[in-house]
Amino acid sequence: MERIQKAFEKRKGKAAILPFLTAGDPNFDDSLACFRALLQAGADLVEIGIPYSDPLADGKVIQDAALRSLQSGFSLPRIFEMTQLLRRESEAGLILFSYVNPVFQYGFERFFQDARKAGADGIIIPDLPFEESVDVRQAADAADIALIPLVTPTSGRDRIASISSEARGFVYCVSSLGVTGERVQMSERVEELVRTVRQSTPLPVAVGFGVSTPEQAQNIAAYADGVIVGSAFVRRIGQSLDQGQDAMLSTITEFFKELQTAVQ
Repeated sequence: MERIQKAFEKRKGKAAILPFLTAGDPNFDDSLACFRALLQAGADLVEIGIPYSDPLADGKVIQDAALRSLQSGFSLPRIFEMTQLLRRESEAGLILFSYVNPVFQYGFERFFQDARKAGADGIIIPDLPFEESVDVRQAADAADIALIPLVTPTSGRDRIASISSEARGFVYCVSSLGVTGERVQMSERVEELVRTVRQSTPLPVAVGFGVSTPEQAQNIAAYADGVIVGSAFVRRIGQSLDQGQDAMLSTITEFFKELQTAVQ
């Protein structure tokens, strides 16, 4: 958890950009190279998405990425191999992203202990209801893995307070309803949501779901500690499949630098 805190502190009052990529997309080696490229470009935190065959919270771009990963033979245990390789090279925050079923099938305690050994710092589980998260949070706490919660503009003030008060690492504010994917506009209620969360926790607050342009990142950076960008990165990987690894690395690092410049 400490690396997550340090990553936000390192930004010195400026918002951090948190890129999300699907692990194993389009294959293990290319995926590892993409994560390395983002870390080398200056990402202080990255989200490592565990591919899942039924990603209900994700739009088509990330669904397609998960399918490519699974078709290439990627399986859950390889997430720890990939995380360990990245940890050997970087002290950035490494945050896993998984639906609850793969973690449940693997075994909560075993999953978090293996995640800790691999060097992971946190996890986001979008389909884990707060009311059913006690056992998972205890297993994560025992392994010093931050269970990062999500709140939405429709969560309600009391529920937001309850979720935020039990948060670890940071609080993930969902900017729009529905599945992940690039959006033309962000909800006007997101800034209010961030303010509400801050009333219940001293932890950093990051905004994601739908962020797709440097302009949107700049707007969010004016009131949030972090900007989470997923589909826009994953789409660029998908568009570069026929051009080879160098093209993939170039397009995602250039986009990352555009986002970083926007939030300075």
